[in-house]
Amino acid sequence: MDMTENLRPSGAHSTDQDPTSYPYASPSAYDGTAYNSAAGGYPPPPAYAPTTGRRKAKRPVALLAAVAIAAGVIGGGTATLVGQLNGQDSAATGSGGAVNGTTVSQSSKGTVAGVAEAVSPAIVEIGAASSAGKSTGSGVVITEDGEIVTNNHVISGAQQIQVTLSTGKTYTADVMGTDPDKDLALIKLRGASGLKTATLGDSSKVKVGEEVVAIGSPEGLTGTVTSGIVSALDRDVTVAKDDSGSSGQGQGQGRQGGGQEWPFEFGGQQFNGDTGEETTTYKALQTDASLNPGNSGGALINMNGEIIGINSAMYSPSSSSAGSGSSAGSVGLGFAIPVNTLKADLDTLRAGNGS
Repeated sequence: MDMTENLRPSGAHSTDQDPTSYPYASPSAYDGTAYNSAAGGYPPPPAYAPTTGRRKAKRPVALLAAVAIAAGVIGGGTATLVGQLNGQDSAATGSGGAVNGTTVSQSSKGTVAGVAEAVSPAIVEIGAASSAGKSTGSGVVITEDGEIVTNNHVISGAQQIQVTLSTGKTYTADVMGTDPDKDLALIKLRGASGLKTATLGDSSKVKVGEEVVAIGSPEGLTGTVTSGIVSALDRDVTVAKDDSGSSGQGQGQGRQGGGQEWPFEFGGQQFNGDTGEETTTYKALQTDASLNPGNSGGALINMNGEIIGINSAMYSPSSSSAGSGSSAGSVGLGFAIPVNTLKADLDTLRAGNGS
């Protein structure tokens, strides 16, 4: 809105009008006959009393100020929304090559569509090739120069790692550090800059029943969005520590060439294949948001657009028995590593000193 335009409402009086210029009624105003009263013919008073010039000046000034304030509020909100829709982050870039993460614009908070639009650019697909085959997982961009968090079992044993952004652009990545005990890994893209990053939230504030969104690449379907709630906290989940699982399928992310997928243990039972001898157990967030092979390493997100967990395991009943080579997909029991576990481990991962 052009703040220089005339904002005087229709019908407003100009402040330079002579406040004494209101004439008394003339004879023509009374059907051509002069008004004569018993007191000597004084004309009747005006229909309304003229106001003083000083009081009249206040009204348009006050109105102008009110309109200006309203325009400022609307303009600010519009600028914020436009910035979010255009993928522009108006926050200042921090030092050390890091940028502030993408959050959800005020008008989009609380909607799955708003969360997906804001966070999807920070979620990537990871292709890991090894001697056992090729697997597909997901990852979360945390720095603008290409640091990406994923699960250890996604990249364990990989001889080559290729990452595909939401834009379709691909990069080769190197492993910075792994922590098999926490099933976390940190990789970095070669030659990347200016990437959209995710905001890491606080998993200690998560409550059962809160709405969440999951974004990842199940079965290689990049950028798939599902939603649900947090259905439980602090579930003990056991996964393979490396690629020594049954039939070499420790990575378990939709590996090409058959075999068991995504092995893990829950409640004292093994699911989706044998986890092997080397396993680790962690406390997980449980969600009914649909997770499938390929979601591992992707994001579990609250309705403010903050990452609260790294998706890591799923329950698939049809492949829970030994010898089954198929997977029925999600039945509403998925698990994610709390983001506070990741935040406490980041320095270790960056130093390459995993457990």
